Formats: sequence, structure tokens, C-alpha cells
Amino acid sequence: LSLSPRQAWDITKRTFAYTNHTVLPEALERWPVDLVEKLLPRHLQIIYEINQRHLDHIASLFPNDVDRLRRMSLIEEGGTKRINMAHLCIVGSHAVNGVAKIHSQIVKTQVFEDFAELEPEKFQNKTNGITPRRWLLLCNPGLAELIAEKIGEDYVRDLSQLTKLHEFVDDDLFIREVAKVKQENKVKFAQYLEKEYKVKINPSSMFDVHVKRIHEYKRQLMKCLQIVTMYNRIRREPAKLFVPRTVIIGGKAAPGYHMAKMIIKLINAVAQVVNNDPVVGSKLKVIFLENYRVSLAEKVIPATDLSEQISTAGTEASGTGNMKFMLNGALTIGTMDGANVEMAEEAGEENLFIFGMRVEDVTELDREGYKAHRYYERLPELRQAIDQIKGGFFSPQEPDLFKDVVNMLFHHDRFKVFADYEAYVKCQEKVSELYLNSKAWTKMVIRNIAAAGKFSSDRTIKEYARDIWHVEPSDLKIP
Repeated sequence: LSLSPRQAWDITKRTFAYTNHTVLPEALERWPVDLVEKLLPRHLQIIYEINQRHLDHIASLFPNDVDRLRRMSLIEEGGTKRINMAHLCIVGSHAVNGVAKIHSQIVKTQVFEDFAELEPEKFQNKTNGITPRRWLLLCNPGLAELIAEKIGEDYVRDLSQLTKLHEFVDDDLFIREVAKVKQENKVKFAQYLEKEYKVKINPSSMFDVHVKRIHEYKRQLMKCLQIVTMYNRIRREPAKLFVPRTVIIGGKAAPGYHMAKMIIKLINAVAQVVNNDPVVGSKLKVIFLENYRVSLAEKVIPATDLSEQISTAGTEASGTGNMKFMLNGALTIGTMDGANVEMAEEAGEENLFIFGMRVEDVTELDREGYKAHRYYERLPELRQAIDQIKGGFFSPQEPDLFKDVVNMLFHHDRFKVFADYEAYVKCQEKVSELYLNSKAWTKMVIRNIAAAGKFSSDRTIKEYARDIWHVEPSDLKIP
């Protein structure tokens, strides 16, 4: 069978669709031309051919717009010549999608604006989902059973049926049962932590959890600064009523990512000081979960009270941990980023702890120039925390250990930790206040679980099948 280049290209485009998973420029691959030439010389010829046809098409639509040709080319000139793989994906696909509403919008209006202007019909959204079989039935059988008793078992295949739980938000018995399941999960996880980490955990403390890849944009550093602030407050007023917290941070760093490794080191250094301070006692404990993985997630997520989703607005494509926590009865503290936006839509913003800059605020701050030292000078608690980290309070053996981290926060912080610090700390005070009222907290938990139905991977897969691949589901049994 012999195909013309036009026919081959048509089949290629109809065969492929491109799902974009990140807006971070460093995560969108750009391959050096000389490397591809050495390893895949024939592929390079084909890429050049695809690019030529693509640019001829753009030139016919926008004559004399040289700048547009440069922006939309598959080959980036200047310095090392590189192949822009995302551009190749867009040109070679019949559909392009982001993985949450806000992400798909950013993909269209910022990251690939020229391409979306050229073929608007090509760009779609497919919000991520999680499987309720693993992330509820398997890891949290107590809660799964409790829900089944109230609304039947069909929700396992149709998660949208969770909305029926809204009828039980004011049911005192159900409220108590939901709280009891959470407490049992916490006791079980506290025992696991004691065995593995030799730290005595108070199971009635709030389990405040930030588990995900270690990356600057996910802002483990902001969580770290808030821990130091809580620690300083306890030290300052040891007699004051303080909602006890067990802060659990977990994640892995990429092998060559120096800053991520320094963040892990800092969290552990802070934990060392906090966990051994007799003034603090059981009011605050900090644990770093190393080797965070699915089997560990299955233990920690059902035991979590507060889920931390605090990326800088406009940087998290979607997130799926946020959905797992919501389904398992944790409340979310987060920015309006990724799928948090849709979680707030589904549950009502008043049922999440939303704080900080929105995408447009971040854009505005970029325009006027982010100056970290202004926040440092204006906020005494932030200044104290930074001075302690910088001065070796958490690393007395090596006082200069965290100078790179502090230097980054002042001079190279693309993710603006200081800009959201104040709003974050204030929002955490609201979290503590609600936690004191167990019934009100659990009612909010039930509203969140009832609103989690949208975030099933069954719905996501159906949308991909329908809108991108144009296939209908079939109940044909495979032998």
C-alpha cells in the first residue's frame, strides 16, 4: 500500500490527540536538533518536512507576519536549535486538551494562544478524575460501607449518585458515624507512624497533610514557613489554647533537582527541632513521609483532616490528590488553581478554605514586578521565620545550610511564596477555629463527599471517548 504524504499526514492527525499536562515551560520538552540529527536522522528530515508544510500554511493565512511564523514554528532558532515537541504534538493531532477547566483556558489563552486562534475547534477540556474503586472502596472500606448503607451500592459505578448524601447533612447519627470512621482511620495511621517513625502521635490532633511531588510550584516551602510560624506562636504563648496538629509532608524529588532536595532537608530540620521541643509537646508534630507512593497514599489519605493544595494560581494543571482527599472526607485548604476551582464550584466555595492570589492577580504581580523583600519587611512573623532558617536555628551544626533556599525566596522565586504567606496563615486560623466545632467540621466534610461525584475517572474516560475518539461505550463482555 503506497500512500501520498498528504494521505499519510491525514491518517496521522486523525490517529493522534494531545493531552497537555503542564504549563511549566521547563516541563514542555524541547529537543536539541543536533542530538536528534545524530540519533534519529530520518525522523529529523520528516519533522523538517512537517514544519515546512505547517509554516507554508501559516504564511498563506498571515502574509508578512514573520513574528507569528517564528512563534509557531516547530523549530526554535536562537542559541541551540531545538524542536518544540508540544508544537509538534499540536500540529500532528486532531484534538488538544487540558486536564481542568482553568488549565484548558490557560492552554488556549497563554501557552498555545497562536494555535488556538488558528484552530479554536481543536482545543477542549477534559477534567481529570480518580477511580472510586481504589480511592474509596479499597483504601477506605469503613467510609465506603457507610455511604452504601445510606444511598445503596450503585454509586461505585456512578459516582454522581453521591449527591444523595446531601439529604443526610443534618442527620446527627450520620454525622457521628462519619466522624467515627475518620477517627478510626486516624488511630490506625497514628499507630503506623509510631511504628515506622518512632514519633508519638496524638490521634485526636488535626492531621494536616501536604503529600505530592516536591516542586517549588507546589509550595512545600510555604507550608514549611507556616509550620515555623505555628511553632513560634506556641513558644511565645505556651498557655494559649492551640488546636493540636500533626503536619505530614511527603513526596519525592527528581534526582537532579537541587532545590527540591534542599526543601526536603529543611522540612526534616524543622521537624527535628519542633518534635523535640518540650514547650511544644503534643501541640505540634511534623513528619516527613519519605518514599511517598500509592501504597502509602492509601494509608494517609483516609486519615487526613486537612488537604493542602496550595500551588501558585495558574501552575497546577489539575491535581488528582485533591480529589482523593475530597472523596475520603478531608477538607481542602487551597488556591484557586487546577481542579480546586471545580471542586469549589461543585461543593460551594464556602465549603473549602480558599485563599490567596487568583490567576489574574499573579499576572498583575508579574507585570508590576514581584519584590519579595517588601513582604519580609512588612510581616514580622514571616521575617522571624526567615531569619531563623537563615541564621541556622534549625541547622545549628551547619548555620549556612539553607542559604540557597533563602536566596531563592528573595531573588528567584517564580512561585511567589511570600505574596500568599499572610493570606495562607490567616486562612489556617479559620481552619483551626472550625476544627474546634466537630459537628460543623463533619457537616462540611459530608457536603464535600456529596460533591465529589464529578471527579470520577469513569466520567473523564467517557468524555475522552465521546468528544475525542468518537466511540460509544458497549456492554459487550470480553471472553
